[in-house]
Amino acid sequence: MDNFLRVGVITTSHGIKGEVKVFPTTDDVNRFKKLKQVILDTGKEHIELEIEGVKFFKQLVILKFKGIDNINEIEKYKGKDLLVSRENAVKLNKDEYFIFDIIGLKVITDTQEELGELVEVLATGANDVRGFEKGNFL
Repeated sequence: MDNFLRVGVITTSHGIKGEVKVFPTTDDVNRFKKLKQVILDTGKEHIELEIEGVKFFKQLVILKFKGIDNINEIEKYKGKDLLVSRENAVKLNKDEYFIFDIIGLKVITDTQEELGELVEVLATGANDVRGFEKGNFL
């Protein structure tokens, strides 16, 4: 999965013409306007899908994929991840990292005391929360 980044999760269909509602897992939902394609992770295979249309509704993104024109063709993908390749990921500024790239790193204080290993980051919306047990960050 390290070569791919999740940008959203299909939550449900939208209408009968093959559109889907997507819960975005990216910091910038407007990036969907620039995306030309995504990779659907079915759990068994990766399917490249070309994005034909993008709309926004509350906290969700509504996507229409080229060649999928019927609700029955998309229903089976509820709960599935939408990915982009690392090459198509947003460009990071200096000293910015994707969360999954820092999971597993040692956490060391300014005084070089090793606190443990980062195992999880909880994104709450306002900020990212990092807690830890002795030896392991949560």
